[in-house]
Amino acid sequence: MKVKTHAVYEKTLLGFSALILFTASLAKAQNSDKTAFAQITRYEVKKENQEIFKKAITDYVLNSLSTENNIMSEAYFEQENQSVMWLFERWENESAFEKFQKNSKAKAIKTLAKTALAKPEKIIEIKDLEPISKQEWRKTSKKEDKQLTIMLFVDAKAGTEENFKTIYHKAMPEFRSEAGVVTYQLSQFKEDKTQFVTFEKFRSNDAFQYHLNFPPIQPVIDYLNTSIKKPPFQDGIHNLIEFAPLFRE
Repeated sequence: MKVKTHAVYEKTLLGFSALILFTASLAKAQNSDKTAFAQITRYEVKKENQEIFKKAITDYVLNSLSTENNIMSEAYFEQENQSVMWLFERWENESAFEKFQKNSKAKAIKTLAKTALAKPEKIIEIKDLEPISKQEWRKTSKKEDKQLTIMLFVDAKAGTEENFKTIYHKAMPEFRSEAGVVTYQLSQFKEDKTQFVTFEKFRSNDAFQYHLNFPPIQPVIDYLNTSIKKPPFQDGIHNLIEFAPLFRE
């Protein structure tokens, strides 16, 4: 009798454990569906494939922008090296992103990437700090502007990450209030909390120069000069040229 009772107890315990795991998994999935998904992809494209690859990414961007759950999609090449292309995208949740990957435009990029790239693409999942709305992401430069887009990678010394975020938390409202700023976002790598990336879009080079001399930026500059792993921080700056069709004001 005792043996049978013990067996029943074990089955009950296993069933209860399985229920807990299932509930936790379900809660995680539901929470994931409420969390915005952000990703940066770097492509280094062979010279002979650059135009066709740009066309494929442009098609992807335009198609994703027309998708309800998309927050933003933009594509750039580096000013100094047009073989390096960057795709920035944000979705309402990871499920929406994964669903779109079954789209023909997404499949076209994956197929082309097998032969068109000089090296495998680099995918960086990020979490936006001080996040902005879909409407703010889709703000554009004016037709008469000469847009300047800057991306800065920051590899912070371990233990200084929270200080960096605190500095930006204080400065971000000031930066976004500048007349020449279109978009300003700080994001943190999901896989490495010491790595950050800023995405800064200005209406012109003059607007960027104003920003560099704007008093609230000084604490940020001081941090970048003292608290990154490999100075100077200027080595992490990328000047980007948008090549997907622009939606101008």
